[in-house]
Amino acid sequence: MDWKIELIVLPVSDVDRARSFYVDQVGFHADHDQTVNENLRFVQLTPPGSACSIAIGKGITAKTPGTVGGLMMVVSDIEAAHRRLSEGGVNVTNIHDEAWGRFVDFSDPDGNMWSVQQLPARSQPTA
Repeated sequence: MDWKIELIVLPVSDVDRARSFYVDQVGFHADHDQTVNENLRFVQLTPPGSACSIAIGKGITAKTPGTVGGLMMVVSDIEAAHRRLSEGGVNVTNIHDEAWGRFVDFSDPDGNMWSVQQLPARSQPTA
């Protein structure tokens, strides 16, 4: 049986500002934006190529905006990802190298923290 993570809820203070940041600056696809009533709005956004989406909105979480950290996306080219984020106006860190990959970090307008990782080359088994 597969257990798949397909949606992560992010608390934000301004839904329209967050939607614009993730779609226009980071490059996520806007899947859904539904206002159910004055107390409930659900916005689902998906990174290009990802099977997991984020949800932002009104009335979908009681968490404090900006309190989510440790979110990670994996890319095949960290230089291209850094360039895309920078060109989108995202305040992104310089690329930093670690033994477990190459990384850039950024936060959304509320302070929810993201890392973008390029995995290291896998070592080939020796015979």
